[in-house]
Amino acid sequence: MSDVLTQLGNILEERKHADSETSYVASLHEKGLNKILEKVGEEGVEVIIAAKDAQVSGNNKDLIYETADLWFHSLVMLSHLGERPESVIEELARRFDLSGLAEKASRTEK
Repeated sequence: MSDVLTQLGNILEERKHADSETSYVASLHEKGLNKILEKVGEEGVEVIIAAKDAQVSGNNKDLIYETADLWFHSLVMLSHLGERPESVIEELARRFDLSGLAEKASRTEK
């Protein structure tokens, strides 16, 4: 799985400086962080709607599709801010030895 994220990270970096007339990623970067965040928010809402629909229908196809869009736009956001997908993978790996409750408590202590 991390190979796919690494490859996607490489593609996003390449397209960051591509022609915005031919690259969706470049067009997002050109429009700036607020536009990218708008897309992340829009995709987040679509994931929520798809999850609610999936619970009723029992079909997760749209949920998977919308989650992929959310992840993609989240990775564009990270790229815009100079981060790579591996940073998130490393953070998730760091949390393996933490209970969810302990991790949450550590955030409120800061």
